[in-house]
Amino acid sequence: MIKIAVIGVGRWGVHLLRNFLEHPDVSVVSVVDPNPERLAAVKQQFNLDNSVLLTTQWHELKHLPGLEAVVIATPAITHYSLIADALRWGYHVLAEKPLTLDPTECQELCQLAEQLNLILMVDHTYLFHPVVERGQTVVQAGKLGDLRYGYASRTHLGPVRQDVDALWDLAIHDIAIFNNWLGQTPVKVQATGTVWLQKGMGEWRSGEVGEISSNSPPLPLSPSPPPLHQGLADLVWVTLTYPDGFQAYIHLCWLNPDKQRRLVVVGSLGSLIFDEMSTEAPLTLLHGEFAVKGNQFIPVNQRREVLQVETSESLRRVCSHFVNCIQENTPSMISSGWIGTELVQILTALTESLFEGGKSVFLDKVVSH
Repeated sequence: MIKIAVIGVGRWGVHLLRNFLEHPDVSVVSVVDPNPERLAAVKQQFNLDNSVLLTTQWHELKHLPGLEAVVIATPAITHYSLIADALRWGYHVLAEKPLTLDPTECQELCQLAEQLNLILMVDHTYLFHPVVERGQTVVQAGKLGDLRYGYASRTHLGPVRQDVDALWDLAIHDIAIFNNWLGQTPVKVQATGTVWLQKGMGEWRSGEVGEISSNSPPLPLSPSPPPLHQGLADLVWVTLTYPDGFQAYIHLCWLNPDKQRRLVVVGSLGSLIFDEMSTEAPLTLLHGEFAVKGNQFIPVNQRREVLQVETSESLRRVCSHFVNCIQENTPSMISSGWIGTELVQILTALTESLFEGGKSVFLDKVVSH
């Protein structure tokens, strides 16, 4: 049994706790949260044994006998210090996304984990979604032919964040999926945005490492404050350019009652569609290509194929993968700290582009060794 502690049992942390409590190879030995009421609530909700240490003090874990791993589900501003402590204390780490707010800090943590031979993994849940996994096999098997371009929409009517813009709130999911399906990371990015609701908002909020409860004030997820005259963008358009010239366009908005969770990759032989809002056909392959006759392009081989995908909870797969990485002493090939670092680097570059009115920002390759 792998002894694990869960740090932060807010909206997402409580789901992580549930999954680890149900895992046959895991013993949850401690839950940490600065709010005693949250600790009392989860003790009752999950009928936790009295042997489980419930504490508001993070540092009590340093001397907990037999503890092997920690799960960190706290505000992003606390991640760097908490992860660094955990690694130095000899614990494997699963951290909620983003890994940290700064690509340099991310790299430092990845290097520290490698030096200490510890697992550092990030909970990018979509990378474990059965639809995303099946979609990756379709794209990389060449079933779309020559890849042309991609596009995604992530829109809804609220909640409207007061600490970050729509870019940092929403983009990381679709960027992660495009990177996963293509097997590449962007070399150039662009972003433009529009502010309607919170003009002049977006001051950087300070936070203490101890503020790890869901009841704490919202904290920023971007590495630097937006200019006060600009405000927090409600609408953001993102362009990602990959090494082979493939481009992906992402539409992000929290001011649109037309809720969409849709991502498409277009190739010369068809389009692959991930529509999360469709319960009957979340993954669809639309076949179709052109036959050239003289100077005419005639559509041929058109048909719709609904791809079958297994049903399972993505977060449960995240937790099981983390346990397997520990058992096999092998870094994650799906959502390692280095993959989390790449995503933070991309968001940071997009923020620069957004603040500069959509200028192209080129990315350096993250070196993982």
